[in-house]
Parts: sequence; structure tokens; C-alpha cells
Amino acid sequence: MERYIGDELSISEIREMIRECQQGDVLCCYQERIFESGKAALVAEKAIGITVQLLDSDQYVIRQASSRKRSDQATDKQFSDRQLTVIKALEKVLRHCKKEGIQLIGFSDELVAQPSGLDPQELMSAYALEVDTSDAYKGADSLQGR
Repeated sequence: MERYIGDELSISEIREMIRECQQGDVLCCYQERIFESGKAALVAEKAIGITVQLLDSDQYVIRQASSRKRSDQATDKQFSDRQLTVIKALEKVLRHCKKEGIQLIGFSDELVAQPSGLDPQELMSAYALEVDTSDAYKGADSLQGR
């Protein structure tokens, strides 16, 4: 069911609305402040399967927040939101590596960092450091034997 959150409601009144909701219900509002209060209320109430939407004057959804259990969020075949956040952080770190002149080279199951001024063809320079990948990095060569 779709319900509207009034602009004058307090956080406690929004929480009460959420407690009355069933899974699949959608709460709509028109003010950013109410939307943020609705998101906070979803978390505080630990409500599952409820959506809060911020609408514009033409009834288009500008922003949306939905609640669900983490265990329901991902399967073995897709990344969870947390995993996607970690991947984005890794990509950011790799951009920083490039900016700071660090090149990463994969050797089978080892990941090695060395200054980007060195020729990567010079297999293992004295300046190269093995990167502790915590077993998160697997070279393609190691996957062939599986």
C-alpha cells in the first residue's frame, strides 16, 4: 500500500507509521527533511521490506530508500551493497597508486608493487615489494589447475 508522510509529522510519528506498515508498503513524501527522517526511522525500527520515497511536484521519484535484511540482499552470484562499496574503495586506492607513481604487477599468485619509473619487464626489481593480498588476489595461472 502507498501512504503519504505529512510535512508536519515528527520523527516519532513517522516511526509509528512505519510500525503500522506491512512488507511492500511505500511511504511517500515531498520534503528532503521528511525523507531523511523516514530513512532514519526505517533504521531505528529495523523495518523490513518498506520503501520511503521522495517525490517531486509531478509525482516522480527523486530518491528512494528501501529496507531489507542483509541476508536477503545478495546471492552467491551477485555482489552485495557492502561488496560493491569495497570494490569502489579498491578502485579508488588503485587510482591513488597511479597518481603516486606505483605500478602493480601480477605474478601468478603474487601481486607486486614497484615504482612506475621502473620497467615492468625487469622481472622483480630490488625496489619491488610484494603486496599482502590476504588471499583476495588469485592469479589466472592458479585458476587453470582447479
